[in-house]
Amino acid sequence: MKPLNEYDKQSIISRELIEEIFEEEDEIERSYMIADCSLKAKELGVLAIFKKLISDRTKVQKEIDKPVRNYSTNIGTTDFNIPPDKSYSNMICGSWVANEGGIVSYNVMGLEQRACHHPILPVRRLSNIETNEEKITLAFKRDYIWREVTVDKDVISSATKIISLSKFGISVTSENAKHLVKFLNDVENMNANEIVLNNSTSKLGWHGSDFIPFDSDIIFDGDTRFKDLFKSIHTKGKEEAWMKCVREIRSSNRMETKMLLSASFASVLVKVIGCLPFFVDLWGETEGGKSVTLMLAASVWANPDESQYIGDYKSTDVALEVRADVLNNLPVLLDDTSNATKKIVDDFENIIYRLCSGKGKSRSNKELGTNRENNWKTCFITNGERPLSGYVNQGGAINRIIEVEAGNNIFKNPQKTVDILKANYGFAGRRFVEVVKEMGVDSIKQMYDEICDKLFQQDKMQKQTMSLACILLADKIATEQIFKDGQYISMEDAEKCLIDRTELSENERCYQYIMDKVAMNGQRFDADTNCEKWGILEHGYIVFYSQAFDELCRDGGFSKKTFLSWARKKGYLQTQDGRSTKVKKINGATYRCIWLKMDDGIKTDENGFIKVDESMQEELPFT
Repeated sequence: MKPLNEYDKQSIISRELIEEIFEEEDEIERSYMIADCSLKAKELGVLAIFKKLISDRTKVQKEIDKPVRNYSTNIGTTDFNIPPDKSYSNMICGSWVANEGGIVSYNVMGLEQRACHHPILPVRRLSNIETNEEKITLAFKRDYIWREVTVDKDVISSATKIISLSKFGISVTSENAKHLVKFLNDVENMNANEIVLNNSTSKLGWHGSDFIPFDSDIIFDGDTRFKDLFKSIHTKGKEEAWMKCVREIRSSNRMETKMLLSASFASVLVKVIGCLPFFVDLWGETEGGKSVTLMLAASVWANPDESQYIGDYKSTDVALEVRADVLNNLPVLLDDTSNATKKIVDDFENIIYRLCSGKGKSRSNKELGTNRENNWKTCFITNGERPLSGYVNQGGAINRIIEVEAGNNIFKNPQKTVDILKANYGFAGRRFVEVVKEMGVDSIKQMYDEICDKLFQQDKMQKQTMSLACILLADKIATEQIFKDGQYISMEDAEKCLIDRTELSENERCYQYIMDKVAMNGQRFDADTNCEKWGILEHGYIVFYSQAFDELCRDGGFSKKTFLSWARKKGYLQTQDGRSTKVKKINGATYRCIWLKMDDGIKTDENGFIKVDESMQEELPFT
């Protein structure tokens, strides 16, 4: 056979080539020849014709070989009514009788062995490029409609596992399971040239220089729970209509819309520049348009309708990880933190850490092996009535969140905006990926480093600064290459979203938390009030009972040991005999207490007492 690059449309489907392929006696070599020629035929746009010629010639060859191979049964073909718009056709099925009435065979006694009550065929093999594991796509007809389902290869290899196909509407029970297994495997083996092996992936985004789902012939075989999510990523309507609407929104110079739009674009840059995943959170108590802004961010890539691309917190941490794994380099949009399940809220801190680390927990499967570890490089975009940082205490988690406060009336006409976004979407993201490819990794990294250099001049947290730099880079590229409207996010406005190092320090936050609690609970240090006491105030120090201090730190979610070590180094703590506590006699009893220096902002009288507002005083139980 001559080199593939010498074939054109006519020669790749010529009788000479087809006969040359079947003259090859080595079946493995013949399979390679067919596979190579199939790829060339696909490139030339004549794959369907080539596959039909190979299929027909295979049937002829089977008849030629039959006497030599001494088949004791007839070689039949399925007789299903398959519409011409389907990518598959009837296949060789050996001794099976397969038609619209179902699939049966007969044993040596002439008794019927039914495999299925309706048409079903294996039509596609998928080899996952991440795991090398195979899946198979089954086409089946129920209620006069052909449908497809993709399952792990081992499902159709086991009479026990194949019963799980019943949940998709396939007629399989414990009675016919083993016959269906045999039929599907017979058809697959008899039609190796017809059932093409395709590369597949369970992850969207970057695969080398390709970007799924925009590039290459790689097929998505991801979690069936996210099939609708995958289907939502497409274009609809007119790009001009979307662009006109969004340019008008951007011209209002609202930080809310600019930041979330840029964060949506930035998701595909996270892997390119090598930064960590991060959160962008739009929060505010007003009904000013937080959900519409989230839809705007979604419309860059996909259908922004509720229940389509946008997810929520009404799930488990595992489901959030799987969603991130599937989207991979596309933005993960989650609506309304206030609807998070109690389990999510209770573990919010760890969840944020894990999502921003870019990889999930290692989990065992039913076979006591370890599943593929979920991983992702993306941006998480959320909204809610209270800031995301309000759900966490640790500075490390807060450092991974960029918060944008939502003001009133973000959109002039929210409903009109929603209608336009639902009718026109998916164009900008596709174009942005093309621009990124054209610019190249080196150019993008250089621009990113320049933005980082400007931001790092401020005394802000590093991880937050790197995340913001990624957003500003996306904003720059989108402004210049997509919108071309000059509506950049200014460096001054962007820096308002960053937190000062001192503001973010966990121990600084703990100290401020304690001071706030003391200021609001002055009666708990006043011997004359009837309430549970936390300690006393003395000469500019708060003298805490150890148990009260322990509970205060625990309620705030802070580490007592870590804080006391920090306070000692800062000179905020009186110590004794090398210990962080000091003996104090209170009301005739001796206690080991925490002596913590008061914040200058807490005003006391000459006796060390805090003057509190009358509304904060407790009602005394006597007159």
